[in-house]
Amino acid sequence: MSSDRAHPSAASPLPLSPDGRGKGPPAEGSGKGEGDAIHYRDTTPADLPAIDALFRDSFVATFGHLYRPADLAAFLGKFTPEAWAEEFATPGVAIRIAEDAEGLLGYCKIGPVTLPVEPGPPAIELRQLYLDARGKGSGAAQALIDWAVETARAQAAERIVLSVYVDNHRAKRFYARLGFREIGIYHFRVGDHLDEDRLMSLDL
Repeated sequence: MSSDRAHPSAASPLPLSPDGRGKGPPAEGSGKGEGDAIHYRDTTPADLPAIDALFRDSFVATFGHLYRPADLAAFLGKFTPEAWAEEFATPGVAIRIAEDAEGLLGYCKIGPVTLPVEPGPPAIELRQLYLDARGKGSGAAQALIDWAVETARAQAAERIVLSVYVDNHRAKRFYARLGFREIGIYHFRVGDHLDEDRLMSLDL
């Protein structure tokens, strides 16, 4: 259940700090009104159903119009509770969540590289970055990306790679502003349908 297409969904594109280093999660409440603090923490198995629901809602809202119902159903059908649990238990896979008083606000998933990138320096794959619509402008996307960068560096990775849909211009701008550059083309399968994605890489 890898290479699941990373994108910021409703997130606002915000740059990394000037030296390119992540700063970690912002202070509680940053980007939201008082009483609406955002909390960041590592995922537990109990969080997986909520993550699955957010993923499905965001994927369908963003990409659902691109596919025949049968193709979309076949793709989403791979994301069973067992598949989520198996991936979560895979060495090197980590998921960070953002939550507020209403519940799950967003998540970022990283793991070993499964994308067809050229051999090179040690890398981590940004597998998914999804935010609920209410996270727009909250700073959560930036905090989750900062976590991914810090975690990758802690694991001695020298780059982060991902794939993004070729016509998802908002996501491509988001990643470009963070310093990602295009390095190739990847065909992302949804049922019997093949999308053209762009492979992107960030040097750490």
